[in-house]
Amino acid sequence: MEKTIIKFVTGLSVNATAWEKRQNKRYGKITNICRQISYDIKQGATTEQVLMLLQKIRNDSSFSSLQKDDDSMQRLNELDKHFLPSKE
Repeated sequence: MEKTIIKFVTGLSVNATAWEKRQNKRYGKITNICRQISYDIKQGATTEQVLMLLQKIRNDSSFSSLQKDDDSMQRLNELDKHFLPSKE
């Protein structure tokens, strides 16, 4: 789960190959990532673990390169919207 989230938030590198771009176009969309995370939750992970990982990426100094990138933070916010409990 952690590897999937970090890969999604990181995105493609500037010098990505054509194969990497094609794979990202096919499997790197928010719907596929959420489906993979939902599968991990079904297999034993908890939603709290997902939210803690998202918070860790947002605040931990080891992820400072992701925190500086606006596109990465935007993708992180998309994941937040999907997994945060809705307040009704």
